[in-house]
Amino acid sequence: MTEKKDFRDLKKKETEKLVHKLVEAIDEHPDKVNNYYDLGSLLTRLNDYQQAEELFMKALGIFEAKGDKDAMNLLNYGLGNLYYEIGKVNEAIKLYNKIDDPKLKADSYLMLAQSYMKKGQYKQAVAYGLTALELHPDDPEINQVIGDSLLALGEFKQAKAYYDAILKYHPGRADTQFNRGIVAMVLGEPYKNYLAQAKQLDPNYYHKSEQRLNDIEKTLQTTQKKD
Repeated sequence: MTEKKDFRDLKKKETEKLVHKLVEAIDEHPDKVNNYYDLGSLLTRLNDYQQAEELFMKALGIFEAKGDKDAMNLLNYGLGNLYYEIGKVNEAIKLYNKIDDPKLKADSYLMLAQSYMKKGQYKQAVAYGLTALELHPDDPEINQVIGDSLLALGEFKQAKAYYDAILKYHPGRADTQFNRGIVAMVLGEPYKNYLAQAKQLDPNYYHKSEQRLNDIEKTLQTTQKKD
């Protein structure tokens, strides 16, 4: 128990140092947008949402006054990620749609896909995912959101192709293995190996998702009985 507490204390001190370092960087170079973005993103990861939002809004005011569009793109992306994280998905979507920086386009399309998926609007999620995929064809996160949206739409054969594209190069993803197992189960293919891989890779994820598996098994059994 003491070791765990010591580790947590160490992590807390390291995080505080990093926050302090980024605050100092902003004070020394108030014209560098990356310092604001990095601090805002760190505060978001630390669940300090109010301070993160205040920082992003303050920075947007500074760089808007300068007419710096590149800086505003980056800050809108960071603030969009914060809103996505706290469930303000519509606000996040508005910000992602403002982004016109080619370097951030694929990332903003991916976040739009994930936002629409969060809203349960899976067709829009697929559309934005495919647009992102054109820019980054081998990105596993993009393939995952498309696969998951197709799975939710009941397009199992299409979902299978996107999961297989991920597993070819990234077999260590528990979410992909699990959902590929579901697709295989529904399509009447061997599926147990995918589920076993998912369980081995991330037991917590597997147990959280197990109810989905049970529901699908029951549905399939009912359908088969009717046939």
